[in-house]
This record gives sequence, C-alpha cells and structure tokens, in this order.
Amino acid sequence: MTSPTMTSTRYELVAAGDETADVKRLIFRCCSGLVPDWRAGAHVRVALPSGGSRAYSLMRLPDLASDTIALGVLRETESTGGSIFMHGLDAGAQIEITGPENHFPLGPYDAPALLIAGGIGVTPILSMADELARDGRPFEMHYAGRSAGRLAFVDELRAICGERLHLHYDDQDNALDIKALLAGAEAGAHAYICGPAGMIEAVRAEAKAQGWADERIHFELFTADQDDTQNTAFDVEIHSTGQVVHVPADKTIIEALEDAGLDPLYDCQRGDCGICQCDVIEGEPDHRDVILTDDEKASNTVMQICVSRAKTPKLVIDI
Repeated sequence: MTSPTMTSTRYELVAAGDETADVKRLIFRCCSGLVPDWRAGAHVRVALPSGGSRAYSLMRLPDLASDTIALGVLRETESTGGSIFMHGLDAGAQIEITGPENHFPLGPYDAPALLIAGGIGVTPILSMADELARDGRPFEMHYAGRSAGRLAFVDELRAICGERLHLHYDDQDNALDIKALLAGAEAGAHAYICGPAGMIEAVRAEAKAQGWADERIHFELFTADQDDTQNTAFDVEIHSTGQVVHVPADKTIIEALEDAGLDPLYDCQRGDCGICQCDVIEGEPDHRDVILTDDEKASNTVMQICVSRAKTPKLVIDI
C-alpha cells in the first residue's frame, strides 16, 4: 500500500528571515490552533502549488509558541520548485502542511549521543540537541560548514548546547575530523548524522573501520534531487504474480508501479527512510540510497525502489 494518507492542515506564515545567504527561517502558525505533538527528528510535508510536496524537518527553537512550527529551508541551486516556492513566501501566506511524521527519532539509549550536522542537515539535529538537553541526557554536537557565516541557527544552538556545541569550518584549522571525532567518542555512544550524502557516507565508512555496530549509526539525508539524465529504461517483474512493469528512464520504480495500478509502500522518496525496501529475487539493482549497508548493497538481495534502479534489463522483486 502507499504511504499512509494524512489530513493536511492550513498554516499561515507569521515570520521569515534570512539565516544565511541561502537559508531562510520560516515560522508558521497553525490556523486551527492545534499543532500535533512531535519529537525530535520529525518532519512535515508542504504542498506545492504545482502539485506534489516537499519534506522539511521541524525545529524546536527556544521560545517558540505552542501554536507555531519552525522550518529552515535551503535555497537549492538546482531546485525543482520546493525551495523556490518556500523562499518566495511573504508574511500572511497560507499553505497546506501534512504531518508530522518521524523516521529519524532519538533512540531510548542511556549511552551518550554524538550529534553531527552538515549544512541544512542541522534542522533535525537542533531538535535532537534540545530534546536531549531538556531530558538531561549526555550529548555533544558537531556542526560543519564550508566557512564562517554559512552555518544557520548558531545562536539558538549556543543557547541549547552551551559548551557541548562544536562548530567546524572547512576552510579553517577546526575542519571536521571524522576519524578523530569517532575515535574520541565515549564507549557505546550512538551517532546521529544529518547532512549531505558525502558526509554521511564518510561517517559510516569510518565508523565501520573503527568497529562501530551498524545499530549505533543513525542518519538522514539532506540533498538536492539527483541528475537523472543518464537513466535508462528497464522492466520490473512482480515475483508473486509474474506481472511485468516497464520503468521508463524518466520515472522511478514506484511511479511505474503506481501507473500500472499497483500500490507500493513508500514515504520519503529520497532513499533514506527504508519504508519502500523490497526483496530482489533476480537481477542487479543500481543502488542509489543511503540507508543500506555496503554489505547489503553487495548482496543485491534488497533495494529501495523509490530511488534505486537496475543495472540489468530486468529485475524480479517481491513487494
């Protein structure tokens, strides 16, 4: 079945401001006055006027009114419409928002949390820092960016984290050293990472090299849409029924399955939540997600059908 249908709620933009040259802070008030309860790591989906929606993480900013939500939106250089729309909103504008949903929650662990954010990936990590601080749980936060002035919500992070906040700039001596950071983490610590795919993969690779168990690494990807110009078409066969569905070069497996009248389960459509994972019976996937381990990708027995494609003319999958 598809991602669960949720009722949208109307929100009004009550405040907006530039955090950096390309990140905007947006504060929305719920027109019904009732913001659903949510925990750190949750996101909402904003309906776009052209159709579809975009997901944005909720931020637990200090002194935020109970009937409001805060979003941080990066102006993507290759935006497909979401960030352009959000950056163009003026105070008083009303939009439809669904959620919140949470596929990136803090775990109930006694061990310290190591929070790592890159760029706009700070938005869910900020909320995690706030929740951990309020609960009196141990944590450290490391926030990396290209240079001073490129990091958003630093004042709020300092208020939340105090001395537990560490800022890293790529062009300075304090650039993020992933190897040293993981090596210096307390025994049993759990790492939560959100940012560009390259940073996430670097943390995962180094954690594996240092013997961290997979279950101690938690992550969510923040990235612009992929360049799909090199995609090729292929066929997908449903193992249980034998039905063959053609997947054109300009459509995902999920889109092709839905066009064929099927009802696959999915949510993020970015390859980082795991909801759409299915078994691969035959064929070789072209893995484009960030949630599978290297060993899982090498096995070619599972795949995320929202973003991954095929290296062979046909895949046989079990959905």
